[in-house]
Amino acid sequence: MGGLTMQAELIANRFQRKAMVRLFMALVLVWSASACADDLPPDNPRIPAQPSAEEPKTAAPAGNAENSAHPVMDQRALALLKRMSDTLVAAGSYGYHTRSSVEIPASTGQFLTFFAQADLVLERPNKLRVRISGDGPAYQITYDGSKVWAFDPAKNLYAVLDAPGSIEDTLSLLITKAGIHFPASNFMASDPYAVMTRDLSSAFVVGASNVNGALCDHLAFIGPGVDWEVWIESGKEALPKRLAITYKDAADSPRYMVEFFDWNLKRKPASTDFAFKAPKDARQIEFSGPPDSPQALANPGAAGEKK
Repeated sequence: MGGLTMQAELIANRFQRKAMVRLFMALVLVWSASACADDLPPDNPRIPAQPSAEEPKTAAPAGNAENSAHPVMDQRALALLKRMSDTLVAAGSYGYHTRSSVEIPASTGQFLTFFAQADLVLERPNKLRVRISGDGPAYQITYDGSKVWAFDPAKNLYAVLDAPGSIEDTLSLLITKAGIHFPASNFMASDPYAVMTRDLSSAFVVGASNVNGALCDHLAFIGPGVDWEVWIESGKEALPKRLAITYKDAADSPRYMVEFFDWNLKRKPASTDFAFKAPKDARQIEFSGPPDSPQALANPGAAGEKK
């Protein structure tokens, strides 16, 4: 099962009531990292292990019902995605900021929109720090290669686990132990291209686009249970600037969007970036299991912990 498929199944885990699980409300979450450790099968007839050098002359037309019934596999879209993946893999460390929104259906029948921001620093192969704030509780995840901590500054609570020796395995551990997902986790994989192209049924170039002043290639893909788009900067660094996902298999097909700012591929993180020291009087608690079904925030009167 691919990362996008898993995320479609687990999107309901974003809004929880229980005290510990509140720590991990994920308004900024993108793809599940549970598939990051898997490789794309080289004999997959639908997706080549490497994009073909052959490029179609035209992209698939948008809004064409007949075309939607016959998805295309545009080798240029795959090549552009591979170029982005190579850029991220070549960077031994990097940092960025995100602004994101997710639309969740409420019991009233309307969609409610929640916003969040994230700050991420990564050093391959085994260091990560993520700080998240927004409409949900603020929290921080710190991973130093041997342990991973989650910290809720508002409640002065933290939890800690012994962690595997890679970012991918640690992300998978946090999904299993606490239902925690991370912003753009597929971009953190050792081979983002393999993860993002697993089981694709369609890929094409929508066209040129401008994202916050950056000229980008707008790409569209269809995977199991999800439609997703990515805007990749056309410059030499080929960085992702925007990501949009529609979870087709989830109730009412909720939508998610994230924009990336302030990419820094030359950042040299200090050891203190990945060190966690519990504040004075902070209380240690256990990681909770995967959370209950969401709509606690979106649905008035939903079952769960009372405020």
